[in-house]
Amino acid sequence: MMEYFLTEEQKMIKDLARRVADERIAPAAAELDEKEEFPWELMKVCAESDLFGVYMPEEYGGLGGGVLEQALVVEELSRACAGVAVSYAASGLGAFPILLFGTDAQKKKYLPDIASGKKLAAFGLTEANAGSDAGGIETTAVLDGDSYVLNGTKQWITNGGEAEVYTVIAMTDKKKGSRGATAFIVEKGTPGFTFGKKEKKLGIRASATRELVFHNCRVPKENVLAREGMGFIVAMKTLDRTRPGIGAQAVGIAQGALDAAAKYARQRHQFGQPISSFQAIQHMLADMAIQVEAARAFVYAVAKSIDSGVKEFSKESAMVKVFASDVAVKVTLDAIQVFGGYGYMRDYPVEKMLRDAKITQIYEGTNQIQRNVIALELIKEYAGRK
Repeated sequence: MMEYFLTEEQKMIKDLARRVADERIAPAAAELDEKEEFPWELMKVCAESDLFGVYMPEEYGGLGGGVLEQALVVEELSRACAGVAVSYAASGLGAFPILLFGTDAQKKKYLPDIASGKKLAAFGLTEANAGSDAGGIETTAVLDGDSYVLNGTKQWITNGGEAEVYTVIAMTDKKKGSRGATAFIVEKGTPGFTFGKKEKKLGIRASATRELVFHNCRVPKENVLAREGMGFIVAMKTLDRTRPGIGAQAVGIAQGALDAAAKYARQRHQFGQPISSFQAIQHMLADMAIQVEAARAFVYAVAKSIDSGVKEFSKESAMVKVFASDVAVKVTLDAIQVFGGYGYMRDYPVEKMLRDAKITQIYEGTNQIQRNVIALELIKEYAGRK
């Protein structure tokens, strides 16, 4: 890997995450995928290793890092198992709205337990008829005295049913479209808040994906994030910061696939020599390595830029998510080709990596929607140069 001039603390975080991935996650990955079990034991390992707190301020029990530190962890965990990695990362997705928009009281109440890994978090935005179109949200929140009453269903929520803390977007004024959305903190166990069945998925099978169901669920007014009508902004600002994490996940998956393919190419013999001696295989491995390193450099650069305090980064966040996820699908597909028939079998890890890679092109905004975001930002930039 190239020298990215990480700080000593960042190198320690990356090395620690790598050890957790190699020693604890990799040996369990195939079984967790097969059984579709939520990796609670591995979440405890991450908690004991202080990985949940890498992006949290020190005042809430974190290590004081940022988007880059979280990306370093996600990358290394994803190299071993993306299902485990997304269970870790989704807690950050649920925590960022509180971190960015929470009051002092909200932060003190929820963030220390999330930073320590004592509680997982989750983010509830997507619905059956409102994915990329956040203005189409149908879950409602009606003010009644000192509480809001939530009704509706959120779909495909990572960590759904396992997390204790949920940040949820609901409509408080449908007439205003996206400007009528409000963000809430909802705790597991709140009356009227239940979960659907655990979804069976193509990939990231170790992670839990469920519906969030709200039926006359009362949420105290003090659980509103920012203020009424700010829900869309809360969601978009959160996703701008977490999409580089999807890029990091994609890089980790791709790196794992490259590692496996290169190792296999040296071991597999045909025509009396290792297949790594064939130029066709060498060129495939070379292209895979180029793409992985380019994606990694992009992820680190965008994460560093966000942490530096730049004001606008929606375009760059979308770009890195698109580029890295497309790389992950291409590299894992090529890894299967290097393995040949064995790559198609579950006895080898690369077929799982391809299944896991696909979701990085879909969640937190499909790559097609991200391209819309990128294009619109470009058009605005060029219009301003007149």
